[in-house]
Amino acid sequence: MWGLLLALATFAPAVGVSLGASGASVLGLASPATTEAPVSTPAPRSSQAELSAGNKNGTSEQHVRIRVIKKKKIIMKKRKKLTPPRPPVTARASVTTSPARTLDLPEKQEPDCPPLGLESLRVSDNQLDASSSQSFGLGPHRGRLNIQSGLEDGDLFDGAWCAEQQDAEPWLQVDTRHPTRFSGIITQGRNSIWRYDWVTSYKVQFSNDSLTWWGSKNRSSGMDAVFPANSDPETPVLNLLPEPQVARFIRLLPQTWLQGGASCLRAEILACPVSDPNGLFPEAPVLGSSDTLDFRHHDYKAMRKLMKQVNEQCPNITRVYSIGKSHQGLKLYVMEMSDQPGEHELGEPEVRYVAGMHGNEALGRELLLLLMQFLCREFLRGEPRVTRLLTETRIHLLPSMNPDGYETAFRRGSELVGWAEGRWNHQGIDLNHNFADLNTPLWEAEDDGLVPDTVPNHHLPLPTYYTLPNATVAPETRAVIKWMERIPFVLSANLHGGELVVSYPFDMTRTPWAARELTPTPDEAVFRWLSTVYAGTNWAMQDPDRRPCHSQDFSLYGNIINGADWHTVPGSMNDFSYLHTNCFEVTVELSCDKFPHENELRQEWENNKDALLTYLEQVRMGIAGVVRDKDTEIGIADAVIAVDGINHDVTTAWGGDYWRLLTPGDYVVTASAEGYHAATRNCQVTFEEGPVPCNFHLTKTPKQRLRELLAAGAKVPPDLRRRLERLRGQN
Repeated sequence: MWGLLLALATFAPAVGVSLGASGASVLGLASPATTEAPVSTPAPRSSQAELSAGNKNGTSEQHVRIRVIKKKKIIMKKRKKLTPPRPPVTARASVTTSPARTLDLPEKQEPDCPPLGLESLRVSDNQLDASSSQSFGLGPHRGRLNIQSGLEDGDLFDGAWCAEQQDAEPWLQVDTRHPTRFSGIITQGRNSIWRYDWVTSYKVQFSNDSLTWWGSKNRSSGMDAVFPANSDPETPVLNLLPEPQVARFIRLLPQTWLQGGASCLRAEILACPVSDPNGLFPEAPVLGSSDTLDFRHHDYKAMRKLMKQVNEQCPNITRVYSIGKSHQGLKLYVMEMSDQPGEHELGEPEVRYVAGMHGNEALGRELLLLLMQFLCREFLRGEPRVTRLLTETRIHLLPSMNPDGYETAFRRGSELVGWAEGRWNHQGIDLNHNFADLNTPLWEAEDDGLVPDTVPNHHLPLPTYYTLPNATVAPETRAVIKWMERIPFVLSANLHGGELVVSYPFDMTRTPWAARELTPTPDEAVFRWLSTVYAGTNWAMQDPDRRPCHSQDFSLYGNIINGADWHTVPGSMNDFSYLHTNCFEVTVELSCDKFPHENELRQEWENNKDALLTYLEQVRMGIAGVVRDKDTEIGIADAVIAVDGINHDVTTAWGGDYWRLLTPGDYVVTASAEGYHAATRNCQVTFEEGPVPCNFHLTKTPKQRLRELLAAGAKVPPDLRRRLERLRGQN
């Protein structure tokens, strides 16, 4: 069967029909001026549909004619159906609609033009205009797809453009500044925690000079097309134009909207640039990257294929391995890049990037796939910076921590996935709230004066409840925790999307139930430095002319923020990484658009390329060394490295090597291990590139020497026997 269209005919106006699967439709309403909007009924695609209404004896019983097109044979069926009640809506005082009852569909149902850039902010605020606005916070600059409101509803940055209530003919306008081929529109309602506002239908007009306008027409009737819009605030609805239009300006004219609400919408325009042979308009800047990389979105199969290709291209510096599986059985693949892949080299720090924790935040995934391609290619070329990075560091790249969520988002597409779909894993778990809360037991112990003598200030164990078989812990989370415990990571960044800011621990507020509160770690100086390094080398964050993504202007604070001072996140990976392992981790919000279109990827790579490399290089900041047994020169595993004045320790890896990230300064550092006398020394961190060597040799205590001798069956030396006797006498 090629297609089937089912539509209800209402009392007076024709019923609005939307394409449920694709979200694309064009509708001509058959009613004269009315105060009621069409009721959208999802239906599959069809090349034609005929709607007929019957209302005999004043009943609500109606006839619905269904036209089935199958292999050029047309079958007409008729059946009865009761009319459901229609939700009342508010409309314009006058609505001009087409008398035609035929639903005109564009020949092509898939968008052939990319987004103009309202969501990604390529379209600037001064390119947007409107007939009126309820307030500055509801101005035309807020009419962007997926824009989010602030915590306080009605603040200066609310989540939509809204026309004034008395505006009889509202419109939202975009000036592309160049001749442009418009092919479609995507709309949403208003993002708000208090109000419900969305447009249910609209018209579209075009102009070359903003004075003379023409509308999008139904092909069959020649009348203005009225497009079905939204039935909730968040679900994006795509409408393709019956015929693409070339113009400079485009206007959306709301016709009907939810009763009791206002004419509010967020939008994205699908548009292709057209040539300007006469040179009448200034040439648009060419954005992107000259790197020859694979700039496209990769689903699970394509991601695996690309990682395999990189491994085959650079077999001597790469290794692909899996750390576990998702709830649906997709493997969590990691690309390791080092001059000795597969082994931990003594004195070589381990770093990681994790992306795709939220499946619909796709940019981080693509950046890591681009990064592995770039590192492979530049290493083969002998580029000094990359060569040094790969010979002195072991890098692990996890591009998709939540592959199930990504597959959901990928199927919807970059513009229709919305703000939340695909965010969670297949079980509906937000992985960024799924790690064990180690903050609470640490802070309770600190309040009781138990830290660090009774309760350690580092490597806190997993709570008992968290390890139970019925604990609500996602398989993806368990896999990452085991990965963290297996490899001595020093530095990490967790790549997200939807904002432009770097946030650092703690992510959870110390005051219970506080929505936001500055909650620094003992390593506040280090985390601020790490965050500043990424933000300071990210092109988009450093653009002085960029506008805020949503409701907060993070540029006022250097594009960094303490996570808890932004919004509290109990059970975050950043906090868990800091309290359960040696690893210092921050969250990088990469872009305003969570799932940017493929044509944005080149520019996003340029925005982040230097930042990704520079951040990895910060693993050399601070001190590093090896803690060894003084007698045997064997490295001591799990030795504790404590820095005076910083209430957070780190431990050595199994070979006795350690790395302690520190900002420049003079530090008193103590190394201690069970069975050894502690040793203390001064270590100076300079502004020169490090790490500064700070090695330790520890001497066994008499008890430890005795244990080892007795375990080996050897005789106790006289000097050790006399020393033990003196110790007993002192006791």
